[in-house]
Amino acid sequence: MSTVVSAPSAATPVATPATPTRPRATVDPAAAVARTRHRAGLGDTVTQTFAMAWRSLMKMRRSPEQYFDVALQPLLFTAMFAYVFGGAISGSVHTYLPLLVPGIVAQTVLTTCMATGTQLREDMDKGVFDRFRSLPMSRVAPLAGPMVADLVRYLLAATLTYTMGLILGYRPGGGALGVFGAVVLAVVTGWSIAWAFTWIGTIAHSARSVQGISMMIMFPLTFLSNAFVPATTLPGWLEAFVRVNPVSHLVSASRDLANNGVLTAQVGWTLLAGLAVIVIFLPLSVLSYRRQL
Repeated sequence: MSTVVSAPSAATPVATPATPTRPRATVDPAAAVARTRHRAGLGDTVTQTFAMAWRSLMKMRRSPEQYFDVALQPLLFTAMFAYVFGGAISGSVHTYLPLLVPGIVAQTVLTTCMATGTQLREDMDKGVFDRFRSLPMSRVAPLAGPMVADLVRYLLAATLTYTMGLILGYRPGGGALGVFGAVVLAVVTGWSIAWAFTWIGTIAHSARSVQGISMMIMFPLTFLSNAFVPATTLPGWLEAFVRVNPVSHLVSASRDLANNGVLTAQVGWTLLAGLAVIVIFLPLSVLSYRRQL
């Protein structure tokens, strides 16, 4: 008796061996984008820095109120301090101007550089730097660009201060070359100190707090210096602080250049202090900027 084996019908399911499924590898989107992002070289960094500087200049052009501190403050402070303190300190306004004008230049430039950190914090709060982060650009360009543009602000503030001094009767003994050297020194010093305020802008929680912290630091350094009165007229303990104050070195160097046309050791101390600020606060600013983003 034979056994008949029937073929499976179409409706009968056929069991197939199960194939093991491999787990999907998880991909970090941020890491994937970072691997495909173009790394900016030195040439790209320079180009992008000037692009950010042009952006800042256009921003200042469309917001004229940003020029109030560099346009009105030098004119107002020079005239006000000259007529209020000139007779009491030096006997006359004309005698006081060689002491006052370089001091006003230092105060105006250093006060102007405080706005760098404030404007940086405002851009970070508005999300502007989030857009920059998504672009294939250098990390330092959004920080260095506005500081390059601020050189125009420092130059304008220093020039207006000396112009106001000339109107009031100031006649610098160092001539045009000495005044030019004093202006350049003030601009370079303001640019270097602005890195400290840039770092404050990256760690503070708001633009108002940046402004408050910056004023708390800069105003004592400015007024507790030889910018407005000779250091010899101060108490002994305060005179010792004034003589080591970096602002006092800047003021003394500016006076030597503008009034006498001589290059003294005060210029070297001023440049050394500015270099120390750059070496310390430029890396801190970039590191804090990366952490914030």
